Amino acid sequence: MEIFDAIKKMIGNPDNTTHDINHLLLVHSFAALIGRMEKLNDRTQYVLELAAVVHDISCPYLRSEYGSAPGERQERESEKYLSKFFEDENIDEEILKRIFYLVSHHHTYSDINGLDYQILIEADFLVVAQEKHLSEQIIRNTQHKIFKTESGKSLLENILLRG
Repeated sequence: MEIFDAIKKMIGNPDNTTHDINHLLLVHSFAALIGRMEKLNDRTQYVLELAAVVHDISCPYLRSEYGSAPGERQERESEKYLSKFFEDENIDEEILKRIFYLVSHHHTYSDINGLDYQILIEADFLVVAQEKHLSEQIIRNTQHKIFKTESGKSLLENILLRG
């Protein structure tokens, strides 16, 4: 599956709101950019980008069913939506396993294993911080606790902490 096709498929999902679409496009853009700046190999870049596109795949369904989509519930319930999304796609099983893992852990900031996971966390935070208008103090705390890539740190400084 090409990244472009995954994006089109997510945009075409009638359950996604304009916010969902904008969020996935921004997270994908930041993830793709950080991955390239960090010089990921092609396979890892592909996994990262696909995971970024589908990282919030469960949100519209959770909002519909429960009224909200908290991170823990997203992580717990995303696999069934990912399975359906990828069911007719010819993607290597190991790649799918990694995408499922990343999506089902993208709100877990401990035990981050892999640069793809680290970058997905950073890219998502860059977008969420803007969407939620997080305070400078929260952004700085997150910067020191979670951000590890030089590229992510640079983007955070240049986008969120311009003084």
